[in-house]
Amino acid sequence: MAMNEKVSEVLEKQINEELFSSYFYLTIADYFEDRGLKGFANWYVIQMKEELDHAMALRRYLLDNDYTPTMEAIEKPTANFASDLDALKAGLAHEEHVTDLIHNCYSVAHSVHDIRAMKMLDWFVEEQGEEEANARDMITNMELFGTDPKGLYELDREYQARVYTQLTALPL
Repeated sequence: MAMNEKVSEVLEKQINEELFSSYFYLTIADYFEDRGLKGFANWYVIQMKEELDHAMALRRYLLDNDYTPTMEAIEKPTANFASDLDALKAGLAHEEHVTDLIHNCYSVAHSVHDIRAMKMLDWFVEEQGEEEANARDMITNMELFGTDPKGLYELDREYQARVYTQLTALPL
């Protein structure tokens, strides 16, 4: 059975959004690199890699369902951060935006009764809940401990320990 055109279009657009997210998180990582906070930078480099995984998983889903996606230009991130907290809040706002996009993909799949796409998107819905929680936790930690140089140092060391794990829940 051919994939519904509305579903393929929204998933194809989501690939571009995930690729933009990777650029956006690289921008945040670079901000923290410039600040000398390599742990925070590490956290966002890993976020960047995860976004690439998400794009590749959506691409694979489309290919496996006999639809070849078209790669579009990726918008340049224009974020400028006034503070470390500002950068973290921009990360949370972006995750909330991506959650809205994923919910839209799910709604489109639901509206045409594409159960297979809905099942695949269930993983993304759950992932976005985790992403938002992590972003909120980073903000809370910064507010509680980041104003003190020793606390900021400890947070940076904690985030430096994060290790990238390639996505295995969905095929790439």
